[in-house]
Amino acid sequence: MHAILNYSVSFPGLGIHDLSVSRIAFQFNLFGRHVVVYWYGMLFAVAMVLCIVLAMRQAKHHNLLSDDVIDYFLWMIPAILIGARLYYVAFEWEHFKGNWKSILNFREGGLAFYGGVIGGIIAIIIITKVKKMKLHRPLDFFAVYVPLGQGIGRWGNFFNQEAFGTNTSLPWGMISEGTANGLAAINPDPANPLPGMDPALPVHPTFLYEFIANMIIFVILIYVRRHAKRPWTTFHSYLFLYGLVRFFVEGIRTDSLMFTLLGYNLRVSQVLSALMVLVSGVFLIAIFLRGRRRERIVASLAGVPDGIIEVSEAVSEESDEDKDKID
Repeated sequence: MHAILNYSVSFPGLGIHDLSVSRIAFQFNLFGRHVVVYWYGMLFAVAMVLCIVLAMRQAKHHNLLSDDVIDYFLWMIPAILIGARLYYVAFEWEHFKGNWKSILNFREGGLAFYGGVIGGIIAIIIITKVKKMKLHRPLDFFAVYVPLGQGIGRWGNFFNQEAFGTNTSLPWGMISEGTANGLAAINPDPANPLPGMDPALPVHPTFLYEFIANMIIFVILIYVRRHAKRPWTTFHSYLFLYGLVRFFVEGIRTDSLMFTLLGYNLRVSQVLSALMVLVSGVFLIAIFLRGRRRERIVASLAGVPDGIIEVSEAVSEESDEDKDKID
């Protein structure tokens, strides 16, 4: 899938030409064996380490232990990789069904972000049951670090010159051998390229769009987690914000995984993003309304003796705890 190791990347509108980009971060010999480290894998490792360090530093502020963070990541990292691969394979089965060994060949590429998220959530559910925690606690806590890790990982797409968009005349349009070859492979007739798929023209650097969007989401979620008073708020805020971003970015990508429904060819990630926005939006509204209702109840008791108010609040909190147990 990635036969080319080195690219000459240009951003003509910005006056940047022939930027040398290699998929290989570094290589060396170890006990007579040649070892190659790719940017994609190294950036994934860097992202994981950074997220682990930040999570460990913040754990005590959210009633978690550093050991809890390590336990979760030990489960999540393999689950993320397996989930991302299985998700991709499931929607590209025609490519893999004749060669089972290729499923295990991660070097050829083929990891789907949403599959990684699903795998990570499954891992969190398992370890949460083992630790007998409420599910919203780790989901609200770890949701903050998902956009950070993904934003860093998107630069791996840049070094691989993959996951780019359709043609654009915007100043930051990008072109390279990778974009040209990718678009040429899509066009059934290279001499007459499809609209927006001309190999000779710059394309949207969608990796950059997602990097910027994910960094903004990361900052927003830090604020939300710090000030949220209700369970599930941070988790659903992530689903809503990233789903919104991905829905639009996916619409201009040229490598989307597809499926057919009622005769229509649909983009898998775009449909999933729309569902995320819809479902999480409903949950956030419900959380907000529930909080307002509780505030009105407390306000209505403002003239009642303090002892009764405290009892009322305690009953309300106990009710909330009972509902939180329904994971």
